[in-house]
Amino acid sequence: MNIKYWEWEPAPFKERVKKPSVRDLARVFFENETQAYRFASALLEVKKKGKLRLRDCPPELPVATWKRYLDYAVQVGLLKHEEEAYEFTDRFSTPVRNFSSFVKEWIEKGEKEEDLATAFAFAKKEKQKKRGGKPQLKD
Repeated sequence: MNIKYWEWEPAPFKERVKKPSVRDLARVFFENETQAYRFASALLEVKKKGKLRLRDCPPELPVATWKRYLDYAVQVGLLKHEEEAYEFTDRFSTPVRNFSSFVKEWIEKGEKEEDLATAFAFAKKEKQKKRGGKPQLKD
């Protein structure tokens, strides 16, 4: 995790909270552009739908990738997983109080549709080609 305490102190926090962005959230947890993009995609889907089930995830990424990033969000305390659905949690721990305030601000007042293509310009967005495994039968 990439939480730098000085980035979430009161003065920088007041500037960030004016324009909450999913990019800022994802960059806290992942330095890699592709991983941050996928994590941001998962958070945006949950934000759009309120509750997200794995079967409702878009086909742009494999289900296993969606599950990995949604489970990571549960692990770090941003989402909760109940009744086979992921949704934002309403409880945050005390050590990340300013960060959790930023998350709440993003959920409530941030844009529903953020352009991830420009926010994560260098991320790999396509599915990976299959590497090995059982060969497909061609008719």
